[in-house]
Amino acid sequence: MTETTPSTETQPANPDFTLGSSHVLLTGGTGFVGQAVLERLLSTHPDTRVSLLIRPKSRTTGEARLQTLLKKPVFKTWRETVGEAEVERAVRERLSVIQGDLANPGELPGDIDVVIHSASTVSFDPPIDEAFQTNVDGATGIYGALLASGSDPHVVHVSTAYVAGMRKGVSLEAPLAHEIDWRAENAAAKSARRRVEMASRQPEVLKKLLAESRSKLGKVGPQAVAQDAEAARIEWVTKRLVEHGRIRAESLGWTDVYTLTKAFAERAAEELWGTAGHRLSIVRPSIIESALRHPVPGWLDGFKVADPLIMAYGRGQLPEFPGVPDSILDVIPVDFVVNAILAAAVTPAPVDEPNYYQVVSGARNPLPFHSMYENVKEFFTKNPMPHDDGPIQVPSWRFPGGRSVERTLRLQERLADAADSAVARMPSTTRTRAWTQTLHQRQRGLQQLRYFAELYRAYVQTELIFDDRNALALHNSIPAELKADRGFDVVDIDWHDYFQNTHFPSITGLTKAYANRPAGRARAKRALPVRSDVLAVFDFEGTVVESNLVEQYLWVRLALIPKAQWPQEFASLMLNVPKYLRVDHRDRGEFIRTLVRRYRGIRVDELQRLVKGQFGAAMLGRAIPDALDRVAQHRAAGHRTVLVTGATRSAAEPFAPYFDEIVAGEMHASKGVMTGYLATPPLVDEARAAWLREYADKHGANLTQSYGYGDSLADVAWLQLVGNATVVNPDTELYRHAQRTKWTVEDWTRRSSDRQVLPANLAVLSDKHKPAEPEASEEGGRSSGSDPR
Repeated sequence: MTETTPSTETQPANPDFTLGSSHVLLTGGTGFVGQAVLERLLSTHPDTRVSLLIRPKSRTTGEARLQTLLKKPVFKTWRETVGEAEVERAVRERLSVIQGDLANPGELPGDIDVVIHSASTVSFDPPIDEAFQTNVDGATGIYGALLASGSDPHVVHVSTAYVAGMRKGVSLEAPLAHEIDWRAENAAAKSARRRVEMASRQPEVLKKLLAESRSKLGKVGPQAVAQDAEAARIEWVTKRLVEHGRIRAESLGWTDVYTLTKAFAERAAEELWGTAGHRLSIVRPSIIESALRHPVPGWLDGFKVADPLIMAYGRGQLPEFPGVPDSILDVIPVDFVVNAILAAAVTPAPVDEPNYYQVVSGARNPLPFHSMYENVKEFFTKNPMPHDDGPIQVPSWRFPGGRSVERTLRLQERLADAADSAVARMPSTTRTRAWTQTLHQRQRGLQQLRYFAELYRAYVQTELIFDDRNALALHNSIPAELKADRGFDVVDIDWHDYFQNTHFPSITGLTKAYANRPAGRARAKRALPVRSDVLAVFDFEGTVVESNLVEQYLWVRLALIPKAQWPQEFASLMLNVPKYLRVDHRDRGEFIRTLVRRYRGIRVDELQRLVKGQFGAAMLGRAIPDALDRVAQHRAAGHRTVLVTGATRSAAEPFAPYFDEIVAGEMHASKGVMTGYLATPPLVDEARAAWLREYADKHGANLTQSYGYGDSLADVAWLQLVGNATVVNPDTELYRHAQRTKWTVEDWTRRSSDRQVLPANLAVLSDKHKPAEPEASEEGGRSSGSDPR
């Protein structure tokens, strides 16, 4: 076969180069390539009937998914050209849905003339069992169902050029040369899931995962820890199955599990169909990107293979990359791929002699990786991505080599982790939260760089050239008057023009579209809705008042003892602060219980007097103005405002006029003297969440419309129950959680930025309000300031 003269095997079945009145079965019709194939069948092959294998999703039927599909942009030109009446007729008379999935497609019609099998996994690195299930079981399922149906169609099996694997030189348009038992590999891939699942449930694995979850979420509660540990176990399984696929692929000579399973799918197609008395054509495109011409220049259905890498560079997230500058990046527009698929469908292969077509660009219109980089840099230099700090300046790559990039990446990862650990130990302020966000973005960028470096290494360091003589002969078999519309000769592509004026504007346009989605926009401040079935629940310490439990205890205790004993009490408290911090980090309820022990021996009437007097005034003096303003707004909107504290009522009582209700714990007392114990368990973390559910049910409140305000990671358990969660001046851990969950973060103004360990408010506690020296007794001694522990 020559490069310019088609052989007898590449003569079209119909002179008009259409499929005539063929009945076509299309798999993968909701995917990127499948959408474009369906559009071409509808617009260019008007007499065909098309059956689409579509998997129902949740409660959405296959028919409903087809109706949604036909409203997508790829069909816009066709709809406008033929009119809605013809669209309705085509849907009614030409299209039908077969509900099923690839592995179990169900019963297929017995009159199918052509099958276009374009469905496959869209990820390079799925777990090994999922890759085999989609690509290999999907192929065997389709061919098995075809054999059972009695149909004898010409099958066009869409594969990838990268089934050639890790090799150098020319990859021919021919069957792959390997003797691997793909059935045994398929069985092993399925058993990998069982083995890894069993390993993930071993005590040594679970202990480690539980310890990590307790360290992160101990303050939130035991159920949060358990849920996080289980999520971590599932992630552990997924990561190992992904690694299993990557390593097994490399050990057999392929770049990744995607190309490995696509190669095995080809072998299944050959054995079950192409050499078993039927007709088979295998189409192998390279990296598929946006359309050059049809249906419109730049058409793309979301980011494809190279696009995340391009956009990461445009965002300044890839300071360097381990690519070989003179390696060939083989890219092909999607309309060229679709034209080749349909040209192959029009040109049936002989029985038992499969055709192979590689729809590629590297052999006759090569794109070196350095040229791709220069195009990307040129575009983003002229059209920089916006940022809060101004337009992003893209980096210049020097291509130092993979080892140098790896060393630099490891160093940057260690530095970022060390900085993140240091910031996590600092008090939460506006500045430290900004540092946290910057470090989070930096770590995410490094993770992305490592992911891209590992994922794309084989594609940007390849020394493989794909032969495309069969594809060229197929292109040349297209009638001359149709080549401009239905051809796919890669020499027609001007790469600079394609990237600068078609592809890059298309993918950056997608980015702007994503950024402008309603869910992606920052919520505009608006008036609170007026309704009576809404709760506004406020945490107390750190949210409504700029104070903490240690300060509150110190205020009370120093007000009740002579000044001469203040240093002793203060020293005792300070010695225990490290312990309190450790306990608070582990469990908020345990911290409250530990601190309440220090109230032992204080008389109830003395505490009540302080709350009604100077201590209450001191607490009100620590109120956060923005918090009280927000409470007033909620009350004006008819919402039920509730102040909740996991500690005792004494500190919150002065705020009763601002709220509809205060929910707090009580300290146990005996004969008018506090025992140092709580009367009820502290209302924190998951206990507060349980209370909130019951409270909402009791008051007929709609939690999905309600509001919650908190400042600590311990508040996550109940904040996630309300539809409008706001984190206020959050600690570092809660801030990170809010960033992940897209909760609103607000900085509420404090009265003073200068925190004092010894509150200035103690000056108002005059000596006349202090009791006389306590009598020397065991209980009195304990209350005078020494730490009984």
